[in-house]
Amino acid sequence: MPTHRTFSSTFKAQVVLEVLSGSKTQAELAREHRLKPDLITRWKRHFLENAASLFERQGPNDTAVAQIAELEQALGRKTMELEIAKKASSILSRLQDAG
Repeated sequence: MPTHRTFSSTFKAQVVLEVLSGSKTQAELAREHRLKPDLITRWKRHFLENAASLFERQGPNDTAVAQIAELEQALGRKTMELEIAKKASSILSRLQDAG
């Protein structure tokens, strides 16, 4: 029973760009890489449908910004806890030495 091959996005883009540039035909690439022609057609359609998104302005993702803020707050809390623990350890150490 044959297993499904997986292809990287780089490989897919390379195949699609070769088809679009006309350097090789879709049939040639299908034979060369042992792919079904309809698979290359799907990759090409997907590539063309999403090509415009490459030129859209990429702003920071709201959820990513919120997550970063949450992590910064947690880091701040842990830093304070560590400082308090260091001071408490120092005080206890002095009390034991004095006692």
